Amino acid sequence: MSEQKIKCVVWDLDNTLWKGVLSEESIDGVNKNIIEIVKELDERGILQSISSKNNYEQAKQKLEEFGVWEYFIYPHINWNPKSESIEDIAKLINIGMDTLAFVDDQAFELEEVKYTHPEVLCIDSAKANEILNMDRMIPKYITSDSKNRRKMYQNDIKRNGIEKNFSGTKEEFLSTLNMILRINHATENDLQRVEELTVRTHQLNSTGYIYSYDELKNFIKSDKYDVLVAQLDDKFGQYGKIGLALIEKNKNVWELKLLLMSCRVMSKGVGNVLLNYIVNRAREEGVTLRAQFVPTDRNKIMYITYKFNGFKEIKKDDKVSILEADMSYERPMAKYLKLMYEEVVK
Repeated sequence: MSEQKIKCVVWDLDNTLWKGVLSEESIDGVNKNIIEIVKELDERGILQSISSKNNYEQAKQKLEEFGVWEYFIYPHINWNPKSESIEDIAKLINIGMDTLAFVDDQAFELEEVKYTHPEVLCIDSAKANEILNMDRMIPKYITSDSKNRRKMYQNDIKRNGIEKNFSGTKEEFLSTLNMILRINHATENDLQRVEELTVRTHQLNSTGYIYSYDELKNFIKSDKYDVLVAQLDDKFGQYGKIGLALIEKNKNVWELKLLLMSCRVMSKGVGNVLLNYIVNRAREEGVTLRAQFVPTDRNKIMYITYKFNGFKEIKKDDKVSILEADMSYERPMAKYLKLMYEEVVK
């Protein structure tokens, strides 16, 4: 079984989150120990959702009554197979099935999910008290971004809902968000979140490399490297630190050894903005920019991003491709956001 850290716990309701069965009108309060677990997982930055065979409005009303509705994103309260609901939740959050856990009191439901999605961690609710001590439920670091993760996803849901009803172009919609992208040199205070980004980000990760805290600390202290961190805000609130670039600076060539973006900003075009900013910086310094790309089973979109932004493959050694940017022109910056960056060179 995969040892990926759990990113989302999906809860059953009847005889799990609360005592009794809603459809039988036999609810006798919440399971207080489960609610404490829900709140602690939320503090750790682990997202939570629901898969329950119930009437949606009745269940929502009961969860609001118990004061816990806000803790769950993309709740699936319907009569569909729970394996379908859990797969849908993973797609909506944009995470791998091997980063999901499912908690239920019914052996049939646990087996149905396990059979369809063997990579999902299935937990009998009778053993729920063990959850907080499971290694896969204990993140290496709990950062400010971790603690706000659920709220940031809830803001994403609001944005997406408004976008669905927006009649203009994608760029026109993005212009309404009043986005501000800040690009800064990483400091030691950023390193826990930066390491977390390398661990959690797979689709928009150019190499799949995971850098440790100590490695990153050495990079930021070296004049040979730049570690850039991107943070995004808009009128709905903060996305947090969502992008990272590691640049090795040689005399005539800069090499982009890692470029990654949180999947939450995939549709915002922010990856292109960060990449174009780096190309323009290299042009100003009179050097050529090259980039490493290591294909994984999930990061093909990063290769497309490089090609779309004028990079050509010049070398391939085993699995590592080296791409070189066309340095003949300055990259235009997106008009739908405000770019702020450090002027002072490290």
